[in-house]
Amino acid sequence: MRLKDKIAIVVGAGQTPGETIGNGRATAICFAREGATVLLVDSRLESAEETAAMIKKEGGSASTLRADITSQHDCRAIAAGCVNRYGRIDILHNNVGISEGDASITDLKEENWQRLMDVNLKGMFLTCKHVLPVMRKQRSGVIINISSTASICTKRTLAYKISKAGINAMTHTLAIENAEYGVRVNAILPGLMDTPMAIERRARERGVDREIIRRERDAQVPLKRRMGTAWDVAAAAVFLASEEAQFITGVLLPVDGGLSIRIG
Repeated sequence: MRLKDKIAIVVGAGQTPGETIGNGRATAICFAREGATVLLVDSRLESAEETAAMIKKEGGSASTLRADITSQHDCRAIAAGCVNRYGRIDILHNNVGISEGDASITDLKEENWQRLMDVNLKGMFLTCKHVLPVMRKQRSGVIINISSTASICTKRTLAYKISKAGINAMTHTLAIENAEYGVRVNAILPGLMDTPMAIERRARERGVDREIIRRERDAQVPLKRRMGTAWDVAAAAVFLASEEAQFITGVLLPVDGGLSIRIG
C-alpha cells in the first residue's frame, strides 16, 4: 500500500449530486485504498458521510468534519481536529472549487467575483496556513492543491481563471518556502472532466440533456476525444502523495488528455 499508515485530510470530500463521481470523493476513496486514514472535510456533512460509508464498506478508515473553508475559525479547526483525532497530518488535499456565477469582465458581478476568490483561493490559503505549522514541526508532509487547466489556457470567463492561476502561484511559493522542512507542495490541473460539478450544472443552466454536454466536451480533448474522470485526478493525487514522488515539489501537473498543449 502506497500510503500505509498515513493521515490524510481531503477538503471537499463530498460532492454535488450527479451520475458520476467527483474529484474529492474519488481521491478520498483512493487514499483509503492505499492505506491512509482519511479525515473527510466538507461544508455538507451528509455528503462527507456518504464518502465515509463508501470507504468503510471497502474496509478503509475515515471520519468526517463539517467546515466552511472561507472561515479562518473552521480552517484552524480542521488542522486541530486532525491532530486531536490522529496525532499528525501527513497529507492535505485541497479539492474545493466553484465556477458558478463567473462571466466576462463587463458582465461579472462584484459579489460573484468575491465569492469565487473566497472559495477557490482564500480557502486554500487558510487550510495551508493552519496545516503547515503541524507539518513543519513534523518536518514532513505533502500538500496537493487542485487547480485547473483554465489557469494556463484561454478562458472566456474571468474570476475562475484568475483564482486558479493564484493557486498555481501559491503552490510555487509554498513549495520553495517549505522545502527546508521536508514538506512538498504540488498542484494538479484537471482539464475537462466528467464529474457532477462539470456536467450537471451546465446541463441545468442550458436546459439540455447531459449527453449533449458530454459530447461537446469530449470533442475538445485531444487524447481519444474523451474527457477524463475523477479517478484520473485521484490517481495523480495518490502518486504525488506517495514516496514515489519524494523528489517532486512545486509542480503544476496537468491531468487533461493533452488539452493544455493548446495554449492560447
